[in-house]
Amino acid sequence: MSIPNWYQALLLALAAWRTFQLLAYDDVFSPIYDRIPKGIREGKVGDFVSCPYCFGFWIAVAWWGAWQLWEHGTLVAATVFALSAGVVAGHKLLGSE
Repeated sequence: MSIPNWYQALLLALAAWRTFQLLAYDDVFSPIYDRIPKGIREGKVGDFVSCPYCFGFWIAVAWWGAWQLWEHGTLVAATVFALSAGVVAGHKLLGSE
């Protein structure tokens, strides 16, 4: 088992953050979430999915585990998510919303 260097860790962290944002807050998964019964969606499962400490931890574990299994391929995928995270962060900082 190996430890990522600072650059790899940064890519993985940004990818994990973007994945969390995508799954927890973006509208792209609304059709799926709308099919989940309201009691479950707004209960503990909903709390878990919207919690960066809970769900975010497991997403980070998934990215790190993928990196352990296939370092190069995971970093290539993480780069795309990290670049997307930069776009989202730039929009939040510089956007008019």
